Amino acid sequence: MFEIIFLIVIIGYFFQSFIFAIGVQKEFPQVNEEELLTATVIVAARNEEKNILRSLKSLDKLIYPEGKLEIIIVDDGSTDKTGEIIDKFIQGKKRFKKIISKEPKGKLKGKTNALASGIEAAKGDIILTTDADCTVKPTWVIKIASYYKGNVAMVNGFTTQEVRNNFSGMQSIDFINLLMIASSTINLGKPISCIGNNMSYLKKAYFEVGGYEALPFSVTEDFNLLMAISRLKKYKILYPLDKETLVTSIPCDNFKSLYRQKKRWAVGGLGVPFTGFLIFINGYLTYLFMLLLPFFYSSLSLYILIFKIAIDFFVLYPIHKRLGIEKNMKYFFTAEIYFVVYVLSLPFLVAFNRKVIWKGREF
Repeated sequence: MFEIIFLIVIIGYFFQSFIFAIGVQKEFPQVNEEELLTATVIVAARNEEKNILRSLKSLDKLIYPEGKLEIIIVDDGSTDKTGEIIDKFIQGKKRFKKIISKEPKGKLKGKTNALASGIEAAKGDIILTTDADCTVKPTWVIKIASYYKGNVAMVNGFTTQEVRNNFSGMQSIDFINLLMIASSTINLGKPISCIGNNMSYLKKAYFEVGGYEALPFSVTEDFNLLMAISRLKKYKILYPLDKETLVTSIPCDNFKSLYRQKKRWAVGGLGVPFTGFLIFINGYLTYLFMLLLPFFYSSLSLYILIFKIAIDFFVLYPIHKRLGIEKNMKYFFTAEIYFVVYVLSLPFLVAFNRKVIWKGREF
């Protein structure tokens, strides 16, 4: 009986993965350079003295038509040397501007408040956001902006992580796996997620939903804005699988920070549409049966397990190759073990305590 139920669950997992593989590969038309809209990159930085300089250096290399790009760095109440590093770097660089986040009020708290401050000062038609611990490719803005054709109001990109060992390698594969699901569901018209460190949207669409001031507070402000623009039902939202838009972030350096990251995402994702819950339930049952396998071992169950692992590999490898990071797949089996642990733990992260600690603040 165990084998039959396990097989049924894996068949469901296979069809779900097949749909993801189709959605993530969807292609979209692009505009030429002469048609590019003006753009503003916004980076909210809080106590990022260890990372901000590498991020600023990558932003300084961005390619975009003269006079059409500005870069706003928002110092979000930093108590370290972040502000000094920003001031020193941007001196004499006319595309850069530093502002201090406004005083929090109402629903505006933390990073959401800093982003709202940046958008208020932005002049560009397109708003692009990334994080202060991220580096971007020189082509990031120009390629993202090229997808704004017709009634497109939001374009998202993939993020990977610097890989140094098994711990960071499994996080990188997890990122790509989660963003594959986000990309596929968005491209198939059923958005459930995106990531704020590689996100863009029309400023006019942002103000149409009332901005962050009008949205309920969330520790995952990216998801909140995605769903608000989606509810307008008048714009297209895209999530292309494009190597030129890939952003690289720094992984969590220990289990404590990884736990806090996952808990923040879990709490913020509680408002996910029903489609998202179905996807999670399918995955949860799959990993639950994988965990139970040693107690109900049989040769058939082992073959089903191998089939599941093969599904993951043959879905994830082409995506990694398309993004130019296929070398990270050497951590695939570490990631498979990690998936079992964290997927099965996820409901318990929010079941009894929804307090989130992020960047030294408690929400």
